[in-house]
Amino acid sequence: MKLEGAGAIVTGGASGLGRAVVDLFAGAGAKVVVFDLNAEAAAQAAQEVGGVAVAGDVADEDDAARAVDEAIESFGNLRILVNCAGVGTPGRIVTRDGSPQPLADFEKVIRVNLVGSFNMLRLAAACMAGQEPMEDGERGVVVNTASVAAFDGQIGQAAYAASKGGIVSMGLPAARELARSGIRVNTIAPGIFMTPLLQSLSEEVQQSLAAAIPFPSRLGKPAEFADLVRFMVENTYLNGEVVRLDGAIRMAPK
Repeated sequence: MKLEGAGAIVTGGASGLGRAVVDLFAGAGAKVVVFDLNAEAAAQAAQEVGGVAVAGDVADEDDAARAVDEAIESFGNLRILVNCAGVGTPGRIVTRDGSPQPLADFEKVIRVNLVGSFNMLRLAAACMAGQEPMEDGERGVVVNTASVAAFDGQIGQAAYAASKGGIVSMGLPAARELARSGIRVNTIAPGIFMTPLLQSLSEEVQQSLAAAIPFPSRLGKPAEFADLVRFMVENTYLNGEVVRLDGAIRMAPK
């Protein structure tokens, strides 16, 4: 799949890993819908790269449908979906005072991360399947974002790990089903990256996190994540895969 001229949606595209993907895509000639809950940040990002902003919730049917419709109306096609939107609110199953974790907290993480990714996947795939195939028979590419927590979930990450594990498990059946329509589905499981959240931590904490990464012993760069997304989009033979991008880290229990 060539990026030049391709219509793309990047969820969570106003900041962090999603913004890095937006910048790379725009620089390579793709036409990007920046879909983010933060309307102001989405508008700014879209303006800076010549894209289109859509503000909304990835787990909301109407909001997600607007993003897909906007890609078709603005660019005439939707070839790429990159799901980066997510939340990671920590919480113990049983709190220190002996209370059970509020069910609403668990449901929120599952809703945004897993349901939101599936919501975007189903709508984008239905749109892609109705488009004319390209020369190699390909109609679209989806890249989902999981996490190393899907495999190495830490204490306090039951909800987050469950949501990301669901994204990992969803990839292969989605790739198998959508293969008949010429749509590929791949997943990235990033480790510890220098996102706005981590940038807000002290230098001491950042160095402590980096020291746990075998090599290179530093936090990942969002541009490195974006590079892998690009590879997954452009390499037509890569399908149904989950790739850890983590410097070989294996997370400790806490």
